[in-house]
Formats: sequence, C-alpha cells, structure tokens
Amino acid sequence: MAAALKNPARLLRRLVITEEAQAALAVECPLPWPIRPEIAPREKIDQLLGARPGSGIVHQGIALLADQLSAPALLDALKRPGPILVLDQIFDPRNVGALMRTAQAFGACGVIAQDRNAPEETGALAKAASGALETIPLLRITNISRALIVLKSANVWVVGLDGQAQTKLRGQSFAGRRVALVLGSEGEGMRRLTRETCDEICALAMPGGMESLNVSVAGAVALYELTRAE
Repeated sequence: MAAALKNPARLLRRLVITEEAQAALAVECPLPWPIRPEIAPREKIDQLLGARPGSGIVHQGIALLADQLSAPALLDALKRPGPILVLDQIFDPRNVGALMRTAQAFGACGVIAQDRNAPEETGALAKAASGALETIPLLRITNISRALIVLKSANVWVVGLDGQAQTKLRGQSFAGRRVALVLGSEGEGMRRLTRETCDEICALAMPGGMESLNVSVAGAVALYELTRAE
C-alpha cells in the first residue's frame, strides 16, 4: 500500500482506512498522502470488499481503489536491464504476485502474461506482489508465442522451464546472453506453441528428488540461477 501511495504514476480514486491502520501506514509513508483518507471501522471495509467468513478476502484495515498502471510496449520494456519473465496461463493471482515480487528482487526488466489467461490486478495479486506492481511492469500480451518471436528478434534467448527436460538450467551457460524465462501453469505446463517457440527447454536441478515445485518457487529458483551467469 505504501508503494502505491508513493508512486506518482498511480491514479488513486479512494482510500478507506481504520485509525489504527492509518497510524501504522504513516510510519512507512508519512502524511500527507496524495489522496485524502476516509477513516472507517473495519466492518465498513469488510462491506466494501465483500469480505465474509470463508471468503478468503483478508485486509489489514485498508482499502484502496486505484486505476491500473499503463504498461510500456514490449520493446520499450526491454530498455530496462535484466531478464524478462514470461507467464503462460498462470491463473492464480497469488502466484503471479509472488512471481512479480521475485522478478523485482532479481532485477528482471518486466513480466509478460497473456491478457485473457491471467488474473486481473486485484488486491490478492497486489498483496502477494508486496509493492512490485509499482516498480516492475506487467505487460499483458494477446499472443505469447508472437511475443516470444519479438523477444528473439531483439536478441533475447528464450528458455522454457519444464521439470521433465533433460537439460538442467545452469546460469553459467547463459553468460553474456539476455534471457526470457518462460513458466507454464502447474497443471498443464507450457502450451505446445509456446514450447515450440522457445530456443531451449530446461529443468531445475533438484538433487533431493522432488518431482516439481510450486510455480512461484520454481520461478524464484530459476531467476536466482540465471543471476549466477552475471
């Protein structure tokens, strides 16, 4: 929440907050804020968010209504340094948010997701991203395989991650190359055309014998491994 308040590019519409949450947030982001807060009890925020027992909606006494950020064009995003993370049909907003947080932590230039097969930028995604929505662009692309072709034309090496691949992901193998790391859904993996468009398919080295990892964890391990090439 503090990251959104500090981001001048974020258009803020409404902020409803409890007195306790305002005091805590003001420590991290001193007042005055770019939007006037509405002080309200938690019950009102519950009503605004549709929270009810078992709904899975959790808040910390704050509800912020804001417009989505405008994402740059793909080639403009590549002007930023670092690898790029490509998400092929990853639907869980918590996984997408966690991957954005990881991408920011490891210096990725951006995250690509398919427009119609990715979650909206909801509170759940923003909470999992822990501020990364404000610092790293999320590009919503109509066609993932075409986006990969554009990346390849920009001299980006496209690596798909698949637990069944024979080649293990080794950061040193990509020294001197810029990499796009492609992650598929946990159930289906990458789609056929996405896989066929990759330059290389790799698996994580897991000597402990686990068959697979949660996609957000796998993305973190893979991005860490890629940083070893630097």
